[in-house]
Amino acid sequence: MTFEGWILILGFVGILLALTKPVGLWMFALYEGRRTPIHAILGPVETGFYKLSGIDPKQEQGWRRYALHMIMFNAMLMALTYAVLRLQGVLPGNPQGLAGLSPHLAFNTAISFTTNTNWQSYGGESTMSNFSQMFGLTIHNFLSAATGIALAFALFRGFARRSSATIGNFWADVTRVTLYVLLPICVVVTLFYIASGVPQTMAGTVDITTLEGLKQTLTLGPVASQEAIKMLGTNGGGFFNANSAHPFENPTALVNLVQMLSIFVIGFGLTWTFGKAVGNTKQGWAILSAMLVLFLAGVTVTYWQEAAGNPILHHIGVAGGNMEGKEVRFGIAASALFSVVTTAASCGAVNGMHDSFTALGGMIPLLNIQLGEVVIGGVGAGIYGFLLFAILAVFVAGLMVGRTPEYVGKKIESREVKLAVLAIAILPLVILGFTALSAVLPDGLAGPLNKGPHGFSEILYAFTSAVGNNGSAFAGLTANTPYYNGLLGVAMWLGRFFIIVPMLAIAGGLAAKKYTPESSGSFPTTGALWVGLLVGIILIVGGLTFLPSLALGPIADHLAMISGKTF
Repeated sequence: MTFEGWILILGFVGILLALTKPVGLWMFALYEGRRTPIHAILGPVETGFYKLSGIDPKQEQGWRRYALHMIMFNAMLMALTYAVLRLQGVLPGNPQGLAGLSPHLAFNTAISFTTNTNWQSYGGESTMSNFSQMFGLTIHNFLSAATGIALAFALFRGFARRSSATIGNFWADVTRVTLYVLLPICVVVTLFYIASGVPQTMAGTVDITTLEGLKQTLTLGPVASQEAIKMLGTNGGGFFNANSAHPFENPTALVNLVQMLSIFVIGFGLTWTFGKAVGNTKQGWAILSAMLVLFLAGVTVTYWQEAAGNPILHHIGVAGGNMEGKEVRFGIAASALFSVVTTAASCGAVNGMHDSFTALGGMIPLLNIQLGEVVIGGVGAGIYGFLLFAILAVFVAGLMVGRTPEYVGKKIESREVKLAVLAIAILPLVILGFTALSAVLPDGLAGPLNKGPHGFSEILYAFTSAVGNNGSAFAGLTANTPYYNGLLGVAMWLGRFFIIVPMLAIAGGLAAKKYTPESSGSFPTTGALWVGLLVGIILIVGGLTFLPSLALGPIADHLAMISGKTF
């Protein structure tokens, strides 16, 4: 580890902390439905959408109607994307003449982008046309991210409202987030990427002559615009197969920093928005503090392990850190930081191959996802997932003080606890269940390129990434098969919507409750004790997924690495 590496990590966190309140204020204005400075420009566009679709943005919805509209909207978008991918060969915007995708790959990809997972069983530049990238995929990058933020707003209203039967209007929330947050930021970031050398063109390829005098064909396309929303919306689906390790997606160290900031900035801001919504910004800072404890711990372990390098290479006289699978232009610190950022959020973009990390260095990205990606988390999904853990934590605290648990003025009763457990339990059940199935069936065992614990880790990571809606991979699994495309697709759908529906039910129940003021017997939920309890609950519950698979995967892989033996 180096001083410069820690300056990068701490500087990164410092920039985000400085942006937390400004971003949170902007999001709070949209949460309340108030005007922003850019309403003068985009306000008529918003009004036009409502008139065209016959939506009254002032007509609020109960949690069941909110959930139904959300699911129908996403199901229709998934069907549209499936059709685009299957018909790619006859649609315009296909300068390379690429054929349509197979049924199982189109199924997997359509679900992947609908659920904000962006798992890729394909190579972008060799599989997707420009039209498929822009209309089939990038549209989901905006709308799946907007859906996540809208759902966070709905849960915020559940905590903030008193004796209310409604939690907002799904269509208004999605429209406002898209128009006034995602779109304007992406325009600015796209222009920055173009100025930094990221391609933005409708051309399919360009022929060049190398320094050796050889001819080479480079794939181009509308990369910069997709790259902007890929990061800001914590989507992660790369235009190129190498994702953010590709120089056309991530050409410089400055671009690399901006991409990491883009992944986290909305998640940071939403913590402050929550505090403002419930009338106590200290609540938001307490949540962010717990997130940062887990994040910095993860970065420390990953950076330490990657900087230490492979002990087997040290034994034969090759000193230095682990640079396998990393880009020289980024180095170990930036690659380790990126890996933790992208898995702490539900992004999944990579600037290095996680499959090439050391065993314990690769363990942290796996752990981040198995904790439910609540360490900052995806846009909206991180904060509403974190609040499910907060409900469990305050329930435990209530047992300790011997009274009905309360959180931000709402009594947490058996209904909320049961629904929170139901939502959280989907992760270990599906991850471990599907991994176990794939570890014994011939079709599952045909996927990993490595044998032993590392091969098991490749299967485990794939289902962890799918259920956690992350999208990153260990890159050692052959996933473009009917078996893996089908099962991973089901896992992504379960991991997204089987958490959302119980969460919305919690929001509806909380909104209907009266406000309960704090008293001398209330458990404080803003101090260091609360932050410690939150961290402990997240680690304990996350351990339900992590510990059963730990010995079979990362730990056995680490022992094999340091001893040269297979366990």
